[in-house]
Amino acid sequence: MNARTQQPRRRPSATTGPDSPVLSRGDHRALGAALDLFVIDPLVGSGLPLWLPKGATVRRALERYVTDEETAAGYDHVLTPHLGREELYLASGHLPYYRESMFPPMVVDQERFVLKPMNCPHHIRIFQARPRSYRDLPLRLAEFGTVYRYEKSGQLQGLTRVRGMSMNDAHVFCTEAQLETEIRAVLSLTQRIYTTLGLKNFWIELALHDPRNRKKYAEDPALWEASEHAIRTALQNADLTFTEVPGEAAFYGPKADIQMNDAAGHTFTVSTIQVDMLLPARLNVTYTNARGDQSRPIIIHRAPIGTSERFVAFLIEHFAGAFPLWLAPIQVRVLPVNEQVGPYADSVARAFRAASLRTETDASGETLPKKIRNAETQKIPVMAVAGTDEAAHGTVTLRLRGGTKIAAQPLAQAVSFLAEHAAKKSLTIA
Repeated sequence: MNARTQQPRRRPSATTGPDSPVLSRGDHRALGAALDLFVIDPLVGSGLPLWLPKGATVRRALERYVTDEETAAGYDHVLTPHLGREELYLASGHLPYYRESMFPPMVVDQERFVLKPMNCPHHIRIFQARPRSYRDLPLRLAEFGTVYRYEKSGQLQGLTRVRGMSMNDAHVFCTEAQLETEIRAVLSLTQRIYTTLGLKNFWIELALHDPRNRKKYAEDPALWEASEHAIRTALQNADLTFTEVPGEAAFYGPKADIQMNDAAGHTFTVSTIQVDMLLPARLNVTYTNARGDQSRPIIIHRAPIGTSERFVAFLIEHFAGAFPLWLAPIQVRVLPVNEQVGPYADSVARAFRAASLRTETDASGETLPKKIRNAETQKIPVMAVAGTDEAAHGTVTLRLRGGTKIAAQPLAQAVSFLAEHAAKKSLTIA
């Protein structure tokens, strides 16, 4: 059937288009629509998601947690622009080796710019912004940097395959002697993040280059041999099981891909650790060693949660939309039982908000059972019931998602109880 002639014309909808086929209830796209997390709007463009307030809140909570973990691990956070001059990506090798996945250059004031497909060249230029010494190493530069890749329209899918994505990127500039320690530190950081999120079933694939494929990989046999040996040794000494996969390396170096299964059983790469001895040579990256000579650092590219888009999609499905308290977009919904207790319900909401708990009040005229059902449907983790008795005694009754009830307790005690669980990033409450 020809849609243009057989269907009535209508304005584009945020739920139509190539990104939105018929969905199962557990699909992150269906859950995202039901829980008001994100939309794909055809007037904005396929593969360019719009984060709604609740989805943006989940994403910010996740990124804030990862950023805090990185800061504790010795990373410095930077910000870089969304585009750069074409010469930068010619020098780095991205245009020769990655051109098909990049958007076409744009010409402004006789200069040619490209939307960045990677953050690496920008971070390298930050490293090169001043002379570096061996005393500066290891230098760990991190950023949730937005990159753009031209994915074919037929491959776009919700948040998992997009054209604009925020990469949990970092580049560790280190010496050869520091390399194994830094790789193991990255693995330890990644495991801490996964443990907090309750993710246990993952495995590692060591992606190596194929020396016969001269078009796909930069040709420098000595560098490939050294970098593949370094990352293989680090994984072995960390006592990690891995499978070697020839032909899957990045064009500039080998990588350890951390694989998981999503809720539907599909395997995807959630994180990657790459050893790069090529870009420092291409872009003439140097530091002054202890002898006063110029040496090249090794660069470790790493992204513990990959991109925010794909990882949030994974978490939506992993938790079936029922996020733990610390990650939930609305953590507490206050349920006044009638209009008379409305002022007290407002004071309860203010107390929770003062403790940095994301709180809203259901001031509708619905019955209490209906308010509870609505909160359960929206997968809100905590309902705070404010009735006549609670208002009279300054208490609140908590009802947890799933039906568990916590008897009336002083408001300050309830606030402290929930704030403590949120701060600890507990996966459960009671």
